[in-house]
Formats: sequence, C-alpha cells, structure tokens
Amino acid sequence: MLKRRHLLQAGAAALAAPASAAGTLAGVRALVFDVFGTVVDWRSSVIRDGNKLSASKKLNVDWARFADAWRAGYGPSMDKVRKGEMPWTRIDALHRMTLDLLLKEFRIEGLTESEIDDFNRVWHRLTPWPDSVAGLTRLKKRYVISTLSNGNTSLLVNMGKFGGLPWDCVLSAELSKHYKPDREVYLMAADLLGLRPDETMMVAAHLGDLRAAKAAGLKTAFVARPGEFGAGGKADLKPDASCDVSAADFVDLAEKLGA
Repeated sequence: MLKRRHLLQAGAAALAAPASAAGTLAGVRALVFDVFGTVVDWRSSVIRDGNKLSASKKLNVDWARFADAWRAGYGPSMDKVRKGEMPWTRIDALHRMTLDLLLKEFRIEGLTESEIDDFNRVWHRLTPWPDSVAGLTRLKKRYVISTLSNGNTSLLVNMGKFGGLPWDCVLSAELSKHYKPDREVYLMAADLLGLRPDETMMVAAHLGDLRAAKAAGLKTAFVARPGEFGAGGKADLKPDASCDVSAADFVDLAEKLGA
C-alpha cells in the first residue's frame, strides 16, 4: 500500500510523494519551472512598484485590486493568441495592452510614456519567494534547472538577474510560438534539453499547468503557494492525480528529490 505523510505550510496541506514513486522519478534529469506565482511573488511585487508610483506621482490607487485585475487579464489575452484571434504576441506586449485599459479603468492620469513603460516592466523585476533561491541552488546540484514560462525570454532573463535566480538556462513559451497549456510548449522544453518528456519534470504551483505537462508525458511536481493571490485568494492548495511528487516549498522539494 502506498504510504503518504502530510506536510503543512501556511495553512495548506501538501502530500508527500508515494514511496513507490521513487523508481519512476529516478530517470528525471531536468526540472523546468513555471515562474509567475511558483518561483516569484508577482502580486506583492506589483503592489510594491505601484506604491512607489503613488508616492512619486501623488496617486490614490488600490494597488492590490489593480494587481489582481492586471493578472486577471493574463489568461484571456494569451487565449486570443492561442485561438488565432491575434498573431503571435509577446507577454510584454500583452501586459501593456491590459495595463493601458487598467490605467483608464482606475483613472490613473499624468504618467509619461517612459513611466508607463517602466511600470509595465515590473514583471521583469518580480521578487522570488523566500525559499526560491536556496531551493533552486540545491536542486541545481543534481538536476538541470530551467524556466518554462509564458513570459518572454528577455523578461525571464531580466527577472533572473533581478532576483538572483540560479537558472542553468532560460526557456520560454516564446521559443515554440505557443502558450501553455499547449502541448507544444512542454515538448519543446524536453527537446531543447535533449531529453525525453519523461526525463523532464514540470514544477508548478498551478494544477492546470501540471495536468497539461502530464498529458504531454512529463513528470510533475506540485509546490503550494497559498499566498499567491493574497488573503482569500484562490490558489491551488493540494495536489491531485496529475502530480508525481508534492512539496511544501523548493527546499522541501530538494529534500524529496535527494538534492
């Protein structure tokens, strides 16, 4: 019988990998990571830069609500590209399209084009979760570690430099001209790393991402980020059948994978 033990972090329970799964994970050679929400705390970072903007421009804005609205536009804008309603468009441009609408909705005026462009690039300077750098550094000793994000390549490179993230390489959905959860993104990552899909493990805090990766043949690891959407937000808190292993954070993941 499979044995599981329960872990608790920030009020969220995460299940340990079944002991019998150790053999199925032995062939994993690379870990590819979702980034927004899994590696970095996008919400607090947007609020941080919004507050700086308020201080310099004397604005009165609910930046938590603004951050949530900006993120809410992420999926629908990508879906327009995925469905062929828009030509291939980088995330930086999709973020800017949503930002322009939100500036009007929140009645934010008086910003120069340079200030708007700089604020749009807050997504290049998102702060890692407290365990991210330490956990990635440990995992890097045993595995190739890479991003596998819908963020465009330049965004991911800049974010890695800003947050001190020790990536071996930076892979973006941009390279496949598809967006996750399209199957092509996951297969592209394995192919570019010279690996079979089952030698590649997708690490994410989002079950939809993991389900799609699993369907493409990748191994999967779930890491809960209960604070991603703030208090009362709807983060995924528990793994499901799409997950080969589950961990409380990246340090715990390193422990479970023997790194």
